[in-house]
Amino acid sequence: MQFNTIQFILFFIVVTLAYFSLSWRGRWMLLLATSCYFYMVFKPVFILILFGTIVIDYYAGIWIAKSQDAKQKKLLLIISLISNIGILAFFKYYDFLQDSINNILASMDLRFGIPPLTRILPVKIAEMITEAGHVILPIGLSFHTFQAMSYTIEVYRGNQAAEKHFGIYALYVMFYPQLVAGPIERPQNMLYQFHSYFKYDFEQVKQGLMQMAFGLFKKMVIADRLSMVVDYAYDPASEHNGLTLLTATVFYSFQIYCDFSGYSDMAIGAARVMGFTLMDNFRSPYEAKSIPEFWGRWHISLSTWFRDYLYIPLGGNRKGELMKYRNQLIVFMVSGLWHGTSWSFVIWGGLHGIYQVLASIREKWMRKANINVPDNLFFRSINVFLTFMLVTLAWVFFRNSIGRSVVILKEIANLSFSDKILTPLNSVEMWFCVFLIVFLLIKEHYYLKIPTRNTTVFFILFPIIAFLTYFLGVLTENQFIYFQF
Repeated sequence: MQFNTIQFILFFIVVTLAYFSLSWRGRWMLLLATSCYFYMVFKPVFILILFGTIVIDYYAGIWIAKSQDAKQKKLLLIISLISNIGILAFFKYYDFLQDSINNILASMDLRFGIPPLTRILPVKIAEMITEAGHVILPIGLSFHTFQAMSYTIEVYRGNQAAEKHFGIYALYVMFYPQLVAGPIERPQNMLYQFHSYFKYDFEQVKQGLMQMAFGLFKKMVIADRLSMVVDYAYDPASEHNGLTLLTATVFYSFQIYCDFSGYSDMAIGAARVMGFTLMDNFRSPYEAKSIPEFWGRWHISLSTWFRDYLYIPLGGNRKGELMKYRNQLIVFMVSGLWHGTSWSFVIWGGLHGIYQVLASIREKWMRKANINVPDNLFFRSINVFLTFMLVTLAWVFFRNSIGRSVVILKEIANLSFSDKILTPLNSVEMWFCVFLIVFLLIKEHYYLKIPTRNTTVFFILFPIIAFLTYFLGVLTENQFIYFQF
């Protein structure tokens, strides 16, 4: 069930009204049942996989907390992590590894390789989890897997008490607003909230509804309109000139931001209406003055997850500069693989890893040379522009195959401003796209969240945003980019 559908809006209204009419026990049962329904709308059989990992992690957490033996605690943690990572690796990377290894073997004139799952698994099971011979990726698998792992890791570290209420733990993993695409929460932030009874709070409702409304506006009005230009230019890229491809590339930077942050806004807003507080996932990332700052503003729940559970355990910056650079590269390469199953995602992650290393080297050199960049509008603007261009360059590989990315970058490198921008939109619609981008940047610079304290303002702005979303939105129910990650 996608957030940009009438089906979800009706689902949200019914669930929320029922939620506020129930006792605490009725609430968690309602949210768990409706979250299961929300997940099963896509492919019911995958709920069994999710349920299996929930059972393993639930008991692993309890046994880790009870154990007095350090080796046993570590073994239990490893079992939990292997079960989660194993399922993620199987569904997300089997086809990728099969294709990569078989291509290598074929290049060596070897006639054996990894067979497709349809030849390994029983026919009925293969039919349930494959389509056209390829493994179907359960929705949100990367997100709820990471959230589940954060629980057992925090229990192992002693930062979180083991959750003894099975239903509450299951709800922690399956809470429908953030089940599919995050934010990736920590147990310290969510478990106590599921044990709480939130009274109806009109201020929370106003804030949540407004955040949901503008999130849907970002998705349907901005992201989906920009996608028409991007899709047209990139497919096939070889038929378009450099100016067209540059325009599409810049548009894609804002498309993916509005698409993903729009989803996060709707998730955070839906939870807030019921009284729950989810972590912020985006903070005006295209205002960042450096790549490290960008990652402090973009997909915050994931970047902090990798920091806490991969970068720091690898040694972070505690073992010298070279190890710090190595750890930065590893984290971003792994992040690339987390995002997708192709080598272009690895390149995207590698580019950001290189950016991080170069930023660290630059910062160290400037400290030694005692160079201070003036903190004024001119230099801030230059740094914001350069950061945006580096991020936009990397997005080319995120969006396209390696071959197509090379074609796009070659054409952009040879662009002529005398070329005509080829687009399915007319000139008025193109200028409207530019207006929407400028409007977004101005709005998020001054009001990252639309203020709702004034009830009159809320009752004026909320219907206006809803009205504009309906009449200006692209009503094709386009899937969110991060929906099957």
